[in-house]
Amino acid sequence: MNDWKKEYEQKRITLDQVYGMIRSDDYICISYNALEPMAFLENLHTIRDRVEHVRIRHGGLWKDYPFASQKEMAGHFQAMTTFYDACNRKHHAEKLSSLVPGHMHNNTQRLLEDQKINIFYGMVTPMDRHGFMRLPLNMVYEMDALEAADTVILQVNRNLPVVQGQNMVHIRDVDYIVELDQENITISNIDPTDVEMKIGQYVAGLVPDGATIQLGIGKIPNAVGKFLAEKNDLGVHTEMITSIIADLAEQGVITCRRKTLHPGLIVGAFALGSQKLYDYLDENPMVSIMRASYINNPAVIAKNDRMTSINTCLQIDLTGQICSESLGTRQFSGPGGAGDFAVGASHAKEGKSIIAVHSTAKNGTISTIQPTLYPGSVVNITRNDIDYIVTEYGVAKMKGRCIQDRVEQLIAISHPDFRDELREKAKELMIW
Repeated sequence: MNDWKKEYEQKRITLDQVYGMIRSDDYICISYNALEPMAFLENLHTIRDRVEHVRIRHGGLWKDYPFASQKEMAGHFQAMTTFYDACNRKHHAEKLSSLVPGHMHNNTQRLLEDQKINIFYGMVTPMDRHGFMRLPLNMVYEMDALEAADTVILQVNRNLPVVQGQNMVHIRDVDYIVELDQENITISNIDPTDVEMKIGQYVAGLVPDGATIQLGIGKIPNAVGKFLAEKNDLGVHTEMITSIIADLAEQGVITCRRKTLHPGLIVGAFALGSQKLYDYLDENPMVSIMRASYINNPAVIAKNDRMTSINTCLQIDLTGQICSESLGTRQFSGPGGAGDFAVGASHAKEGKSIIAVHSTAKNGTISTIQPTLYPGSVVNITRNDIDYIVTEYGVAKMKGRCIQDRVEQLIAISHPDFRDELREKAKELMIW
């Protein structure tokens, strides 16, 4: 029997030794979301004086780390992200970060065709007796990057849950090990408002028993989840496994037994939520974390009968175009997987692609539904791939509807304060 513990011990190094390996022009990919290696990032700036143009690929940061926030880091480090968060937005003007556009299902593969990854630094569970560790909470790009990297460094964190799936890494495929615990990154559920509960009720009315769902995070998805508690035998095929999904599974609402793909399993590309969620996921044979290149592939998604994709956005135009990542030319978030799931759901047998959103923004001063998207806005879901749009004023069906009908239905679910203006603008621009 192989002595994997001996090989493990031989590969142990310190964080300072990791920093010593980094060279100018290196491309470093880190695990992110609940696997963000905070200690590594907190002190990365300390090597600034000896490196130039070190690129850090991530998917959003939880903290305002010096390497990604201080002006003097410009030219030494550049954060390259697939999702803009508060930190990215705050420091965008300093050119310390930049978005990597792309679909979640193939963004990493396209990157690897053109870019060499010098170092992968990820966070994993402790090694088991067979020599395996797991990337338990995030597989958006981690495994693809790990397999392509010149050097693989894994940080072992004993606080992580052990989540099943295609997320195993063997010690023989690892170059170095850093033993360093950190508290789990958690987010709390936020109680929905009355408006969000109304939206959630409308959305839940579109979800049949036995449907397979994809559900995002936030107050509207939480509201949807509360009304989904009245459903039976739901399944889950989602990029993000959230606390509300765990709650519905524990209530017996999510059983996955009527799924046509991976029956009996909750499958997702990553998990993020409360510690209660992580406790639910820990060694749970009903849950499987898989690569986003598989989970988010529209052709795979479409294999789920009654696939129901539920997402939100920032703005909608009167023809049904969906913008969920920018405010005009200003980058606000990222493409995520909404487009992947909208296309996949639209090709599934009895599938539905749903956008749920408030009718207004900025305390009721702006209509979310606009005659046209703001100039420079990114179209994340085309008008060809959306079936339903929901606000607190009702449901507008887009599937099979001509532009004239779409205009009327979208105006009908817009806020009353803006309906006359939208109608006049539609006439002026001849949107029919």
